[in-house]
Amino acid sequence: MRAELVAAARAGLAELADAEKAPQMQRYMKSAMPFRGVPSPARRKLANRVFRAHPLADVAEFTAAVLQLWREAAYREERYLAIDLTGHGAYRGWQSPGLLELYEELIVTGAWWDYVDEVAIRRVGPLLRADPGVLKPIMLKWAEDEDQWRRRTSIICQIGAKSGTDTELLALAIEASIAEPDFFLRKAIGWALRELAKTDPDWVLAFAENHGGLSPLSRREALKHLKN
Repeated sequence: MRAELVAAARAGLAELADAEKAPQMQRYMKSAMPFRGVPSPARRKLANRVFRAHPLADVAEFTAAVLQLWREAAYREERYLAIDLTGHGAYRGWQSPGLLELYEELIVTGAWWDYVDEVAIRRVGPLLRADPGVLKPIMLKWAEDEDQWRRRTSIICQIGAKSGTDTELLALAIEASIAEPDFFLRKAIGWALRELAKTDPDWVLAFAENHGGLSPLSRREALKHLKN
């Protein structure tokens, strides 16, 4: 059913295409790949309809479908659908560390925040919480990787974990990039700390106090809703 799913997804996007919105979306995302001009709500409805109509038999077919949508994409929304497919409820039971290689490809080849953040927070994060013995060492390795998007993933993958946050991992991931000038890493640090501050403000305040090397951007974001 993989071929049918991919064909239906592409045809659905073509039907929903908006030639006026497409260039605006492309400019906003600073994307070299063109857009169809399909807004997120309409794309998600399409995804649900297509994925339900074309069930996949096993993890191998699931992975192949994601990669075909991703690698052969002519429009950015096709890649969004690939990411949507990875999170489809029917395949929740297939989520395991074995999918990390797939998610790593989406992160490294996507190399932009709209792709990476969804995969990092909603795919890698749950895998980390479900199997920290396998994922934590990999995230620690990614924290020091040359690729900025693997680094960003290691920093933001725990957003939403709340009291389940592994603060040791978060601290080490942040410290590995604390001196990096890259905007997306600095923003990631501030974002991760700001989200944790909602449930553990004392930890965040102490971390900020003990890490004078935090960039002004990271510090401002981290303490945005805290009295300091």
